[in-house]
This record gives sequence, structure tokens and C-alpha cells, in this order.
Amino acid sequence: MREAVEGVWHALTESKPGPFELTGTEDVLPGPYRVAAAATASIAAATLAAGEMLRAREIEPGVVTADTRHAAAAFHSEQLLRVDGAGAESMWAPLSGNYRAADGWVRLHCNYPRHEAAVCWGLGVPGSREAVAKAVAGRSAREIEHAVVSAGGAAAELRSPSDWAVHPQGAAVASLPLVSASPVGDAPKRTLFYSDRPLGGVRVLELTHVLAGPVAGRVLAAHGADVLHVGAAHLPRVEALVRDTNQGKRSAFVALDTEGGRARLKKLISRADVLLQSFRPGALERIGFGASELAELRPGLVIADLSAYGWEGPWARRRGFDSLVQMSNGMAFGADGPSPLPVQALDHATGWLAAAAIMTALRRQVTDGGTWRVRLSLAGTARWLDSLGRKDPAAVEVDYSDLLEEADSGYGRLTRVRMAGGLPGAEPHWDFGTRLPGVDKPTWTP
Repeated sequence: MREAVEGVWHALTESKPGPFELTGTEDVLPGPYRVAAAATASIAAATLAAGEMLRAREIEPGVVTADTRHAAAAFHSEQLLRVDGAGAESMWAPLSGNYRAADGWVRLHCNYPRHEAAVCWGLGVPGSREAVAKAVAGRSAREIEHAVVSAGGAAAELRSPSDWAVHPQGAAVASLPLVSASPVGDAPKRTLFYSDRPLGGVRVLELTHVLAGPVAGRVLAAHGADVLHVGAAHLPRVEALVRDTNQGKRSAFVALDTEGGRARLKKLISRADVLLQSFRPGALERIGFGASELAELRPGLVIADLSAYGWEGPWARRRGFDSLVQMSNGMAFGADGPSPLPVQALDHATGWLAAAAIMTALRRQVTDGGTWRVRLSLAGTARWLDSLGRKDPAAVEVDYSDLLEEADSGYGRLTRVRMAGGLPGAEPHWDFGTRLPGVDKPTWTP
């Protein structure tokens, strides 16, 4: 695991990390992939990056720590969350899931009404699982994938790792780094205002949904950033995920499909330090918020872009989610059908790595200045996880009760996973629990 941490840190900084300690064993999660190692390494990398922000404030960070059991808990925090003692409802819509096709398997993602409608439209069936299953069973998995994606939906055929290796998108992902970071404009060196926390005084504008982006924002909030999550009142949400990932963030609604909403977004960006977004590649550019426009609007901004399949190749603009990427790239490939990872590891790891990349870019601005852009993808994170090798698939039964804490929220009394990663110089924590969506004004606090 130390090698995994050092590898990630080198990808972020081209240097060696400061002192850190790892504890625990990898048998806390089942399956052959080294998910616990990836979880621990990504958490350690983000905590090390927070430590470097402390060092920039002339505060000694101390020895960073990360534990595999705590990492495993953090990587399925949405499953462990309780609200007034009750567990979360199912996070999957009735039509979401794996379906047997004539020649294999395909997964359909229907958690949002527009994606469910695309499945029904693309397959020419009513909205019942029985009708969808019958339609899928009579056609090839690739034909189903094409029909649903062409209709604007989200689907993935179950491919083998060897099939993905020769696929044009697999080749495109293999050519990209785990994290890319590049300057996109000039700006003066960043001045850090006094704070005893790594990200005190840093304003993060978060335009994300589902899991990877919200996890990144949650990490930044735990290290002291003022995180403002912006959504839209008319768009659907997976409430079980919102309750878990919006810890320590303010929440506002802005309608980006209106002129007034875009004007409001410009005003927010002009005073932000970080823009964290997980729109499909090209979506923000189409409404006037491309990298060059952002660099001009806010010199010194850190732009963090997250995507499913990366920014190169034929699938660069394709809709994708953790479960679909696992199907496409062969991580879920099994002799008897799909065998997914034990947690949504691609989402969670990408979120933690994105937070690490953002903090690294902020630290670099202190010494070099500039407007910076960092990019990560679920498929790129999957390639990194695959590169870590394999382990014994067996796992032990794990008790996470001592890693849970309680907090008030807009939803009720939360029982949540405590923030992972130890930083003696400024232990990470959330200042408040999850707020209800849209309760805050779309403005920055003084």
C-alpha cells in the first residue's frame, strides 16, 4: 500500500510524499481487486495534500495516517448512513440493473427519469422491468447498449478485460495519466489568509451530482473549505446520496438554463477559488463556461473536471456511472455474469483523488501562481485500481461502529462515517451536517 500512495503522490506532484503511516489489512473488503488498498491510498493522498496546504501556512502537519478499515467504511458511507436510526432506502430505480441479453449481459442505468425514458424509447417498450427484460433477452448486448445510448440513455455491455484493452476507448484511457494538471491562464501567486485549517478561506463552487464529485467536495469541506453546492430545483436527485455526500456544504439552486441563472453563476465563479464540476464533457462549454472563458472570468481559479470515460476517444462525451464503467472495462466480468466491485470504488476513489489534485493545484498556486485545470475520470481510476494487482478474494466480517458519529442535519439526526484520514496539525471534520437542497442563497459568505 505504501507503493500505491507513493505512486499517486508522484502522479500528483512528481515528488515523494511527506511522512505517513498506514494501518490495517486488505481483507476488510471482498473480491480479487485491491479495493481496500486503493481506498487507503486515495485517502492518504488527499490527507497528504491537505498537509501540504498546512505547511504553506507554516503549520507543521505531522505524520499523516490512513487505515484500511476506516477507508472501507468511507467507501461505502452511503450504505452506512442512518437518519434518525433508519437506514437508507434503495438507491436504485426499479428499471436499473443487469439484464441477460441474447449473447451476454448489459446494465441499464435508470435512476433519473430522462434515463428511464431513454431506455423505454430506445427499446420500444413500456416502463416495466418485465417488458425491458423481454426486449433485452431477444437482442445482443451491444445492440441494446447502442439503442439506449443513441436514445440519450446510459447503458453498458459487459465486456471482458481483453475486449476493453483493444476497444478504442480502452486504448484512449490507457494513454492518459491518472490525474492531469495543466495551467490554462496566467494569474498572480495565491495569498493564503490566516486560518488554522488547510483550506480555511478557500471558496469551492461545486456543480456535481451522484457520487464522485460530491465526495470530492465533502473532502474539501472537511478540511475547512467554504463549499457551495449548486443544483437546480427541477432536476431529480438521489436523496440517499445527497444526505451522505453534502456534509459540511451549503446548498443553493441556480437555473443554468436561464439567462439570469447563468449571470448568477458568473458572479459566483468570479469570487470562487475552485470550480468542481462533473457535467458531461462539453456541457459547460456549450453555455459559455469553457476553460478559456473561466480563466478570463476568474484568473487564479482551479478548475476540476470529472468524467466517466475521459476526454479522449469515441466515448469522451458518453454518459457513464461507476456501475457502467465496471461493466465496460471488464472489472465486473465474471464467468457466470456480472461480478461488480464490493463498493462504488471508482466513484469514491475518484472523489478523494480529485480533492487531492485540487489541493495540490492550490498549493502550486502559492508558489507559481496561474489558473489551473485538473482532470480525472472513473475509467482512469479503474485503470489505476487494476494496475495495483490482485489479492485473496476472501474477506473478514468488519465492525464499523466505532467509526460512526452523530450530527444534526436538515433531514434529522444523522449517524455517519467519521471523516477518514489523520492529520495531527488540523484533524479534518465537518462544521455542520447535511443541509436540505436549495436552502441557502447562491452567494458567498463574507
